[in-house]
Amino acid sequence: MRETLLMPMEWAQAEFATADLGDKRRTTRLVKLAAALAANPSAGTLPSALPQWSDLKAAYRLLGSDAVDRAAVVAPHVTRVREDCLGGGERGGGRQVLLIEDTTSLDFTSHAATDGLGRIGDDGGRGLFLHTTLAVSIRAWGGDHDDDDADDADEPVTELLGLFDQRCWARPPRPAGRPATHGEPKRSRLRRARESQRWAACLQGLTATAMTSSSCGLTLVADREADIYETFARCRGAGVGWILRACQDRALEDEGRHVFDAAATVKCRRVTVDLRARPGQKARRAVLQVRAAAVTPRGPWRPGGWTGPQQMNIVEAREVNAPAGVEPLRWVLLTTWPIAAPRDCRRVVRAYARRWLIEQYHKCLKTGCSVERSQLATARALSALLGVLSLVSLRLLDAMLLARARPDEPVTRRQLGPEALAVLTATFGEPAGGGGAWTHRTSLRAIARLGGHLGRTGDGEPGWQTIWRGWQKLMLLCDGYALGQSS
Repeated sequence: MRETLLMPMEWAQAEFATADLGDKRRTTRLVKLAAALAANPSAGTLPSALPQWSDLKAAYRLLGSDAVDRAAVVAPHVTRVREDCLGGGERGGGRQVLLIEDTTSLDFTSHAATDGLGRIGDDGGRGLFLHTTLAVSIRAWGGDHDDDDADDADEPVTELLGLFDQRCWARPPRPAGRPATHGEPKRSRLRRARESQRWAACLQGLTATAMTSSSCGLTLVADREADIYETFARCRGAGVGWILRACQDRALEDEGRHVFDAAATVKCRRVTVDLRARPGQKARRAVLQVRAAAVTPRGPWRPGGWTGPQQMNIVEAREVNAPAGVEPLRWVLLTTWPIAAPRDCRRVVRAYARRWLIEQYHKCLKTGCSVERSQLATARALSALLGVLSLVSLRLLDAMLLARARPDEPVTRRQLGPEALAVLTATFGEPAGGGGAWTHRTSLRAIARLGGHLGRTGDGEPGWQTIWRGWQKLMLLCDGYALGQSS
Protein backbone atom coordinates (compact mmCIF):
# COMPACT_ATOMS: atom_id res chain seq x y z
CA MET A 1 0.00 0.00 0.00
CA ARG A 2 2.64 2.49 -1.02
CA GLU A 3 -0.09 4.84 -2.26
CA THR A 4 -1.02 5.68 1.34
CA LEU A 5 0.69 9.07 1.48
CA LEU A 6 -0.48 10.27 -1.92
CA MET A 7 -2.64 13.36 -2.05
CA PRO A 8 -6.37 12.45 -1.97
CA MET A 9 -7.03 12.72 -5.71
CA GLU A 10 -3.89 10.78 -6.68
CA TRP A 11 -4.71 8.12 -4.09
CA ALA A 12 -8.30 7.83 -5.36
CA GLN A 13 -7.05 7.45 -8.93
CA ALA A 14 -4.70 4.65 -7.89
CA GLU A 15 -7.41 2.75 -6.00
CA PHE A 16 -10.60 3.28 -8.04
CA ALA A 17 -9.78 4.39 -11.59
CA THR A 18 -10.03 0.85 -13.00
CA ALA A 19 -13.33 -0.05 -11.29
CA ASP A 20 -15.79 -1.51 -13.79
CA LEU A 21 -19.14 0.16 -13.11
CA GLY A 22 -20.56 -0.25 -16.60
CA ASP A 23 -19.97 3.38 -17.59
CA LYS A 24 -16.74 5.39 -17.50
CA ARG A 25 -18.64 8.38 -16.17
CA ARG A 26 -19.59 6.42 -13.06
CA THR A 27 -15.96 5.47 -12.49
CA THR A 28 -14.92 9.13 -12.85
CA ARG A 29 -17.54 10.14 -10.29
CA LEU A 30 -16.41 7.34 -7.96
CA VAL A 31 -12.84 8.69 -8.06
CA LYS A 32 -14.08 12.20 -7.19
CA LEU A 33 -16.19 10.87 -4.33
CA ALA A 34 -13.30 8.80 -2.95
CA ALA A 35 -10.96 11.80 -3.12
CA ALA A 36 -13.42 13.94 -1.17
CA LEU A 37 -13.84 11.29 1.52
CA ALA A 38 -10.08 10.71 1.74
CA ALA A 39 -9.50 14.43 2.23
CA ASN A 40 -12.09 14.54 5.03
CA PRO A 41 -12.42 10.97 6.34
CA SER A 42 -14.23 11.88 9.56
CA ALA A 43 -16.98 13.84 7.78
CA GLY A 44 -19.38 10.95 8.41
CA THR A 45 -22.07 12.15 6.02
CA LEU A 46 -21.87 13.00 2.34
CA PRO A 47 -23.11 16.59 2.80
CA SER A 48 -20.14 17.23 5.12
CA ALA A 49 -17.64 15.83 2.62
CA LEU A 50 -19.30 17.36 -0.48
CA PRO A 51 -20.41 20.94 0.26
CA GLN A 52 -21.25 21.66 -3.41
CA TRP A 53 -24.84 20.64 -4.20
CA SER A 54 -23.94 19.42 -7.70
CA ASP A 55 -21.26 17.07 -6.31
CA LEU A 56 -23.57 15.84 -3.56
CA LYS A 57 -26.43 15.14 -5.98
CA ALA A 58 -24.06 13.26 -8.31
CA ALA A 59 -22.79 11.14 -5.39
CA TYR A 60 -26.34 10.21 -4.38
CA ARG A 61 -27.11 9.25 -7.98
CA LEU A 62 -23.93 7.15 -8.19
CA LEU A 63 -24.52 5.24 -4.96
CA GLY A 64 -28.18 4.68 -5.83
CA SER A 65 -27.39 3.13 -9.21
CA ASP A 66 -28.10 -0.59 -9.63
CA ALA A 67 -24.77 -0.86 -11.50
CA VAL A 68 -22.77 0.21 -8.43
CA ASP A 69 -22.22 -2.19 -5.54
CA ARG A 70 -19.60 -2.66 -2.88
CA ALA A 71 -17.92 -5.64 -4.58
CA ALA A 72 -17.39 -3.70 -7.84
CA VAL A 73 -16.02 -0.70 -5.96
CA VAL A 74 -13.31 -2.68 -4.13
CA ALA A 75 -12.62 -5.22 -6.91
CA PRO A 76 -9.45 -3.55 -8.36
CA HIS A 77 -7.94 -3.26 -4.89
CA VAL A 78 -8.77 -6.85 -3.87
CA THR A 79 -7.39 -8.23 -7.16
CA ARG A 80 -4.13 -6.33 -6.69
CA VAL A 81 -3.76 -7.49 -3.07
CA ARG A 82 -4.40 -11.13 -3.95
CA GLU A 83 -1.78 -11.02 -6.70
CA ASP A 84 0.65 -9.49 -4.24
CA CYS A 85 -0.08 -12.11 -1.57
CA LEU A 86 0.43 -14.99 -3.97
CA GLY A 87 3.83 -13.74 -5.04
CA GLY A 88 2.88 -11.97 -8.27
CA GLY A 89 2.84 -8.41 -6.95
CA GLU A 90 5.58 -5.81 -6.93
CA ARG A 91 6.84 -6.90 -3.51
CA GLY A 92 7.22 -10.48 -4.66
CA GLY A 93 7.05 -13.64 -2.61
CA GLY A 94 9.23 -15.20 0.05
CA ARG A 95 7.15 -13.69 2.88
CA GLN A 96 4.74 -14.90 5.51
CA VAL A 97 1.33 -13.30 5.01
CA LEU A 98 -1.33 -13.36 7.71
CA LEU A 99 -4.96 -13.34 6.58
CA ILE A 100 -6.62 -11.79 9.63
CA GLU A 101 -10.41 -12.25 9.76
CA ASP A 102 -13.13 -10.78 11.93
CA THR A 103 -16.77 -9.67 11.79
CA THR A 104 -18.32 -6.45 13.02
CA SER A 105 -21.85 -5.06 12.99
CA LEU A 106 -22.73 -1.60 11.69
CA ASP A 107 -25.55 -0.04 13.67
CA PHE A 108 -28.08 2.05 11.73
CA THR A 109 -30.95 1.54 14.20
CA SER A 110 -31.59 5.28 14.47
CA HIS A 111 -32.08 5.54 10.68
CA ALA A 112 -35.67 4.30 10.64
CA ALA A 113 -36.26 5.28 7.02
CA THR A 114 -33.38 3.23 5.58
CA ASP A 115 -34.70 0.28 3.59
CA GLY A 116 -33.11 -3.18 3.45
CA LEU A 117 -31.35 -3.30 6.83
CA GLY A 118 -31.35 -6.49 8.90
CA ARG A 119 -31.29 -7.68 12.48
CA ILE A 120 -28.17 -7.02 14.59
CA GLY A 121 -27.28 -7.67 18.22
CA ASP A 122 -30.09 -9.45 20.07
CA ASP A 123 -32.45 -8.66 17.19
CA GLY A 124 -33.28 -5.32 18.80
CA GLY A 125 -31.27 -3.22 16.35
CA ARG A 126 -31.07 -2.72 12.59
CA GLY A 127 -27.94 -2.63 10.51
CA LEU A 128 -25.44 -4.60 8.45
CA PHE A 129 -22.74 -7.16 9.15
CA LEU A 130 -19.26 -6.77 7.70
CA HIS A 131 -16.72 -9.60 7.55
CA THR A 132 -13.22 -8.46 6.61
CA THR A 133 -10.02 -10.34 5.82
CA LEU A 134 -6.90 -8.17 6.03
CA ALA A 135 -3.67 -9.28 4.38
CA VAL A 136 -0.71 -8.44 6.62
CA SER A 137 2.91 -9.21 5.79
CA ILE A 138 5.30 -10.09 8.60
CA ARG A 139 9.04 -10.08 8.01
CA ALA A 140 12.40 -9.57 9.73
CA TRP A 141 11.75 -11.93 12.63
CA GLY A 142 15.19 -11.26 14.05
CA GLY A 143 17.84 -13.72 15.13
CA ASP A 144 17.34 -17.45 15.50
CA HIS A 145 17.61 -17.47 19.28
CA ASP A 146 16.43 -20.62 21.01
CA ASP A 147 16.96 -19.52 24.60
CA ASP A 148 14.01 -18.53 26.79
CA ASP A 149 15.49 -15.11 27.58
CA ALA A 150 15.52 -13.85 23.97
CA ASP A 151 12.41 -11.74 24.57
CA ASP A 152 12.64 -9.45 21.55
CA ALA A 153 14.50 -11.69 19.10
CA ASP A 154 11.40 -12.64 17.11
CA GLU A 155 9.37 -9.41 17.17
CA PRO A 156 8.35 -9.11 13.50
CA VAL A 157 8.00 -6.05 11.30
CA THR A 158 4.36 -5.71 10.22
CA GLU A 159 3.18 -4.26 6.92
CA LEU A 160 -0.42 -3.87 5.81
CA LEU A 161 -0.99 -5.18 2.28
CA GLY A 162 -4.73 -4.44 2.05
CA LEU A 163 -8.10 -6.16 1.75
CA PHE A 164 -7.86 -9.82 0.78
CA ASP A 165 -11.60 -10.29 1.03
CA GLN A 166 -14.69 -8.53 2.41
CA ARG A 167 -18.34 -9.55 2.66
CA CYS A 168 -21.35 -7.49 3.73
CA TRP A 169 -24.88 -8.70 4.39
CA ALA A 170 -28.15 -7.90 6.12
CA ARG A 171 -29.55 -10.63 8.35
CA PRO A 172 -33.07 -11.48 7.13
CA PRO A 173 -36.13 -11.27 9.38
CA ARG A 174 -36.73 -14.31 11.51
CA PRO A 175 -39.47 -16.48 9.93
CA ALA A 176 -42.67 -16.55 11.94
CA GLY A 177 -42.78 -19.49 14.29
CA ARG A 178 -39.11 -20.37 13.90
CA PRO A 179 -37.23 -20.60 17.22
CA ALA A 180 -34.07 -18.73 18.03
CA THR A 181 -30.86 -20.41 16.80
CA HIS A 182 -29.89 -21.69 20.26
CA GLY A 183 -33.14 -23.68 20.40
CA GLU A 184 -32.84 -25.21 16.94
CA PRO A 185 -31.85 -28.89 16.71
CA LYS A 186 -28.22 -29.38 15.70
CA ARG A 187 -29.05 -31.68 12.80
CA SER A 188 -31.43 -29.07 11.32
CA ARG A 189 -28.94 -26.22 11.84
CA LEU A 190 -26.12 -28.06 10.08
CA ARG A 191 -28.25 -28.80 7.03
CA ARG A 192 -29.06 -25.16 6.21
CA ALA A 193 -26.94 -22.16 5.21
CA ARG A 194 -25.33 -20.57 8.26
CA GLU A 195 -23.49 -17.31 8.95
CA SER A 196 -20.60 -19.32 10.39
CA GLN A 197 -19.76 -20.38 6.84
CA ARG A 198 -18.10 -16.98 6.37
CA TRP A 199 -14.99 -18.20 8.21
CA ALA A 200 -12.23 -19.07 5.72
CA ALA A 201 -14.66 -18.39 2.85
CA CYS A 202 -11.96 -16.03 1.52
CA LEU A 203 -10.00 -19.15 0.52
CA GLN A 204 -12.53 -20.24 -2.08
CA GLY A 205 -10.75 -20.81 -5.36
CA LEU A 206 -7.36 -21.46 -3.76
CA THR A 207 -5.95 -24.99 -3.98
CA ALA A 208 -3.16 -26.73 -2.15
CA THR A 209 -1.44 -27.32 -5.49
CA ALA A 210 -1.45 -23.61 -6.32
CA MET A 211 -0.13 -22.69 -2.88
CA THR A 212 2.68 -25.25 -3.17
CA SER A 213 3.91 -23.47 -6.30
CA SER A 214 3.60 -20.03 -4.67
CA SER A 215 6.64 -18.38 -3.11
CA CYS A 216 4.54 -16.85 -0.33
CA GLY A 217 3.11 -18.58 2.74
CA LEU A 218 -0.45 -17.75 3.84
CA THR A 219 -1.80 -18.24 7.36
CA LEU A 220 -5.37 -17.59 8.49
CA VAL A 221 -5.60 -15.81 11.86
CA ALA A 222 -8.89 -15.48 13.74
CA ASP A 223 -10.46 -15.36 17.19
CA ARG A 224 -12.53 -18.02 18.94
CA GLU A 225 -15.62 -17.75 16.74
CA ALA A 226 -13.64 -19.32 13.87
CA ASP A 227 -12.95 -22.49 15.87
CA ILE A 228 -15.19 -24.76 13.79
CA TYR A 229 -14.29 -27.87 11.84
CA GLU A 230 -15.08 -26.25 8.48
CA THR A 231 -12.38 -23.63 9.03
CA PHE A 232 -9.70 -26.29 9.44
CA ALA A 233 -10.99 -28.25 6.43
CA ARG A 234 -11.03 -25.18 4.16
CA CYS A 235 -7.54 -24.11 5.19
CA ARG A 236 -6.11 -27.57 4.65
CA GLY A 237 -7.86 -27.92 1.29
CA ALA A 238 -6.40 -24.59 0.15
CA GLY A 239 -2.89 -25.33 1.44
CA VAL A 240 -3.12 -22.45 3.93
CA GLY A 241 -1.89 -22.57 7.53
CA TRP A 242 -3.84 -21.31 10.53
CA ILE A 243 -3.48 -19.75 13.96
CA LEU A 244 -6.91 -19.81 15.61
CA ARG A 245 -7.84 -19.16 19.20
CA ALA A 246 -9.58 -22.24 20.58
CA CYS A 247 -13.16 -21.91 21.77
CA GLN A 248 -14.22 -25.53 22.14
CA ASP A 249 -12.52 -28.00 24.47
CA ARG A 250 -12.32 -30.62 21.75
CA ALA A 251 -11.84 -34.29 22.58
CA LEU A 252 -8.55 -35.73 21.31
CA GLU A 253 -8.37 -38.83 19.17
CA ASP A 254 -7.61 -42.01 21.19
CA GLU A 255 -6.17 -40.15 24.19
CA GLY A 256 -9.03 -39.69 26.65
CA ARG A 257 -7.99 -36.04 26.98
CA HIS A 258 -9.15 -32.68 25.67
CA VAL A 259 -7.49 -29.75 23.93
CA PHE A 260 -7.43 -27.36 26.89
CA ASP A 261 -5.36 -29.68 29.09
CA ALA A 262 -3.15 -31.16 26.36
CA ALA A 263 -0.22 -28.83 27.08
CA ALA A 264 -0.43 -29.06 30.88
CA THR A 265 2.54 -31.43 31.29
CA VAL A 266 4.85 -29.69 28.79
CA LYS A 267 7.84 -27.59 29.85
CA CYS A 268 7.00 -23.92 30.25
CA ARG A 269 8.67 -21.24 28.10
CA ARG A 270 8.63 -17.46 28.38
CA VAL A 271 7.57 -14.76 25.89
CA THR A 272 6.56 -11.11 26.06
CA VAL A 273 3.92 -9.42 23.89
CA ASP A 274 2.77 -5.83 23.67
CA LEU A 275 -0.98 -5.59 24.34
CA ARG A 276 -3.01 -2.68 23.01
CA ALA A 277 -5.11 -0.45 25.25
CA ARG A 278 -8.68 -1.58 25.88
CA PRO A 279 -11.61 0.10 27.64
CA GLY A 280 -10.56 0.41 31.28
CA GLN A 281 -7.07 -1.01 30.61
CA LYS A 282 -3.86 0.70 29.59
CA ALA A 283 -1.54 -0.71 26.94
CA ARG A 284 1.06 -2.94 28.55
CA ARG A 285 3.83 -5.42 27.87
CA ALA A 286 2.66 -8.79 29.12
CA VAL A 287 4.94 -11.61 30.25
CA LEU A 288 3.52 -14.97 29.20
CA GLN A 289 4.30 -18.54 30.11
CA VAL A 290 3.97 -20.67 26.98
CA ARG A 291 3.45 -24.41 26.60
CA ALA A 292 3.00 -26.31 23.35
CA ALA A 293 2.16 -29.81 22.17
CA ALA A 294 1.08 -31.70 19.05
CA VAL A 295 -2.59 -32.78 19.15
CA THR A 296 -5.13 -34.60 16.99
CA PRO A 297 -8.68 -33.41 17.78
CA ARG A 298 -11.41 -35.91 17.05
CA GLY A 299 -13.56 -35.04 14.02
CA PRO A 300 -17.17 -33.93 14.68
CA TRP A 301 -20.39 -35.31 13.23
CA ARG A 302 -21.71 -33.63 10.12
CA PRO A 303 -24.62 -34.57 7.82
CA GLY A 304 -23.41 -37.68 6.06
CA GLY A 305 -21.41 -39.10 8.97
CA TRP A 306 -18.42 -38.52 11.20
CA THR A 307 -15.55 -36.43 9.85
CA GLY A 308 -11.92 -37.39 10.10
CA PRO A 309 -9.46 -36.12 12.75
CA GLN A 310 -7.28 -33.05 12.10
CA GLN A 311 -3.64 -33.02 13.14
CA MET A 312 -2.34 -29.69 14.44
CA ASN A 313 -0.37 -28.08 17.26
CA ILE A 314 -1.60 -26.31 20.37
CA VAL A 315 0.12 -23.35 22.04
CA GLU A 316 -1.13 -22.18 25.44
CA ALA A 317 -0.02 -18.73 26.67
CA ARG A 318 -0.79 -17.58 30.23
CA GLU A 319 0.08 -14.15 31.59
CA VAL A 320 2.07 -13.99 34.82
CA ASN A 321 2.16 -11.04 37.21
CA ALA A 322 -0.74 -9.22 35.56
CA PRO A 323 -1.47 -5.72 36.96
CA ALA A 324 -3.79 -5.58 39.95
CA GLY A 325 -7.44 -5.64 38.95
CA VAL A 326 -6.69 -6.90 35.41
CA GLU A 327 -7.75 -10.39 34.36
CA PRO A 328 -4.63 -12.30 33.24
CA LEU A 329 -4.46 -13.05 29.54
CA ARG A 330 -4.87 -16.66 28.46
CA TRP A 331 -4.70 -17.77 24.84
CA VAL A 332 -5.12 -21.37 23.71
CA LEU A 333 -4.04 -21.32 20.06
CA LEU A 334 -4.54 -24.04 17.46
CA THR A 335 -1.97 -23.84 14.68
CA THR A 336 -0.15 -25.57 11.86
CA TRP A 337 3.04 -23.61 12.59
CA PRO A 338 5.98 -25.56 14.05
CA ILE A 339 6.45 -25.60 17.84
CA ALA A 340 9.69 -27.60 18.26
CA ALA A 341 11.93 -24.72 19.41
CA PRO A 342 11.27 -21.84 21.84
CA ARG A 343 11.52 -19.35 18.97
CA ASP A 344 8.76 -21.29 17.13
CA CYS A 345 6.35 -20.87 20.04
CA ARG A 346 7.21 -17.18 20.39
CA ARG A 347 6.46 -16.64 16.72
CA VAL A 348 3.03 -18.29 17.01
CA VAL A 349 2.08 -16.06 19.95
CA ARG A 350 3.42 -12.88 18.39
CA ALA A 351 1.81 -13.60 15.04
CA TYR A 352 -1.57 -14.08 16.77
CA ALA A 353 -1.03 -10.81 18.65
CA ARG A 354 -1.21 -9.07 15.24
CA ARG A 355 -4.95 -9.87 15.26
CA TRP A 356 -5.51 -6.52 16.97
CA LEU A 357 -5.04 -4.91 13.53
CA ILE A 358 -8.47 -6.11 12.39
CA GLU A 359 -10.03 -4.53 15.46
CA GLN A 360 -8.18 -1.29 14.76
CA TYR A 361 -9.37 -1.44 11.16
CA HIS A 362 -13.02 -1.72 12.15
CA LYS A 363 -12.48 1.12 14.63
CA CYS A 364 -11.06 3.21 11.78
CA LEU A 365 -14.20 2.49 9.80
CA LYS A 366 -16.61 3.38 12.61
CA THR A 367 -14.74 6.12 14.46
CA GLY A 368 -12.31 7.46 11.87
CA CYS A 369 -14.75 7.40 8.93
CA SER A 370 -17.98 7.65 10.98
CA VAL A 371 -19.69 5.18 8.65
CA GLU A 372 -22.62 4.68 11.02
CA ARG A 373 -23.59 8.35 10.68
CA SER A 374 -24.43 7.96 7.00
CA GLN A 375 -28.14 8.37 6.27
CA LEU A 376 -28.52 6.95 2.78
CA ALA A 377 -31.97 5.66 1.89
CA THR A 378 -31.14 1.99 1.20
CA ALA A 379 -28.87 -0.72 2.51
CA ARG A 380 -27.59 -1.21 -1.05
CA ALA A 381 -26.43 2.42 -1.25
CA LEU A 382 -24.88 2.13 2.22
CA SER A 383 -23.01 -0.96 1.10
CA ALA A 384 -21.65 0.85 -1.97
CA LEU A 385 -20.49 3.76 0.19
CA LEU A 386 -18.96 1.22 2.54
CA GLY A 387 -16.78 0.00 -0.33
CA VAL A 388 -15.21 3.46 -0.61
CA LEU A 389 -14.86 3.97 3.13
CA SER A 390 -13.33 0.48 3.52
CA LEU A 391 -10.32 1.62 1.51
CA VAL A 392 -10.22 5.04 3.18
CA SER A 393 -10.03 3.17 6.51
CA LEU A 394 -7.10 1.12 5.22
CA ARG A 395 -5.37 4.37 4.39
CA LEU A 396 -5.90 5.62 7.95
CA LEU A 397 -4.49 2.44 9.49
CA ASP A 398 -1.59 2.05 7.08
CA ALA A 399 -0.36 5.58 7.78
CA MET A 400 0.32 4.49 11.35
CA LEU A 401 2.10 1.30 10.29
CA LEU A 402 4.28 2.91 7.62
CA ALA A 403 6.27 4.85 10.21
CA ARG A 404 7.09 1.53 11.91
CA ALA A 405 7.44 -0.85 8.96
CA ARG A 406 9.39 1.46 6.61
CA PRO A 407 10.63 4.28 8.84
CA ASP A 408 13.64 5.39 6.79
CA GLU A 409 12.09 5.12 3.33
CA PRO A 410 12.09 8.60 1.75
CA VAL A 411 8.85 10.39 0.93
CA THR A 412 8.74 11.66 -2.64
CA ARG A 413 7.20 14.88 -3.92
CA ARG A 414 4.65 12.74 -5.79
CA GLN A 415 3.50 11.16 -2.54
CA LEU A 416 2.89 14.02 -0.14
CA GLY A 417 3.01 16.66 -2.83
CA PRO A 418 5.14 19.82 -2.96
CA GLU A 419 2.62 21.91 -1.02
CA ALA A 420 2.51 19.49 1.95
CA LEU A 421 6.30 19.13 2.05
CA ALA A 422 6.67 22.93 1.94
CA VAL A 423 4.14 23.36 4.78
CA LEU A 424 5.86 20.74 6.96
CA THR A 425 9.28 22.28 6.34
CA ALA A 426 8.01 25.80 7.08
CA THR A 427 6.29 24.61 10.27
CA PHE A 428 8.91 22.26 11.72
CA GLY A 429 12.10 23.00 9.79
CA GLU A 430 14.20 20.53 7.87
CA PRO A 431 13.99 16.99 9.28
CA ALA A 432 16.99 15.91 11.32
CA GLY A 433 19.34 13.46 9.57
CA GLY A 434 18.95 12.03 6.11
CA GLY A 435 20.35 15.12 4.42
CA GLY A 436 17.15 17.07 5.05
CA ALA A 437 14.92 14.58 3.23
CA TRP A 438 11.55 13.66 4.68
CA THR A 439 10.98 9.96 5.45
CA HIS A 440 7.90 7.98 6.45
CA ARG A 441 8.78 8.34 10.13
CA THR A 442 9.74 12.03 10.14
CA SER A 443 6.83 13.13 7.94
CA LEU A 444 4.19 11.13 9.83
CA ARG A 445 5.50 12.31 13.17
CA ALA A 446 5.33 15.89 11.93
CA ILE A 447 1.77 15.38 10.69
CA ALA A 448 0.86 13.81 14.04
CA ARG A 449 2.24 16.88 15.82
CA LEU A 450 -0.27 18.95 13.86
CA GLY A 451 -2.90 16.60 15.33
CA GLY A 452 -1.74 17.05 18.93
CA HIS A 453 1.04 14.48 19.33
CA LEU A 454 3.79 15.99 21.50
CA GLY A 455 6.58 13.95 19.93
CA ARG A 456 8.62 13.59 23.11
CA THR A 457 11.08 10.72 23.50
CA GLY A 458 8.79 8.75 25.80
CA ASP A 459 5.60 9.34 23.83
CA GLY A 460 6.18 6.50 21.36
CA GLU A 461 4.85 6.38 17.83
CA PRO A 462 1.56 8.23 17.14
CA GLY A 463 -1.64 6.32 16.50
CA TRP A 464 -3.85 6.61 13.44
CA GLN A 465 -6.35 8.97 15.09
CA THR A 466 -3.68 11.54 15.91
CA ILE A 467 -2.10 11.22 12.47
CA TRP A 468 -5.40 11.84 10.73
CA ARG A 469 -6.36 14.80 12.87
CA GLY A 470 -3.04 16.22 11.77
CA TRP A 471 -3.69 15.20 8.16
CA GLN A 472 -6.93 17.16 8.02
CA LYS A 473 -5.16 20.23 9.40
CA LEU A 474 -2.37 19.74 6.88
CA MET A 475 -4.91 19.70 4.02
CA LEU A 476 -6.27 23.07 5.16
CA LEU A 477 -2.76 24.50 5.38
CA CYS A 478 -1.98 23.17 1.90
CA ASP A 479 -5.09 24.90 0.50
CA GLY A 480 -3.92 28.16 2.08
CA TYR A 481 -0.42 27.65 0.71
CA ALA A 482 -1.75 27.02 -2.80
CA LEU A 483 -3.93 30.15 -2.66
CA GLY A 484 -0.97 32.20 -1.50
CA GLN A 485 1.18 30.91 -4.35
CA SER A 486 -1.47 31.71 -6.95
CA SER A 487 -2.18 35.25 -5.76
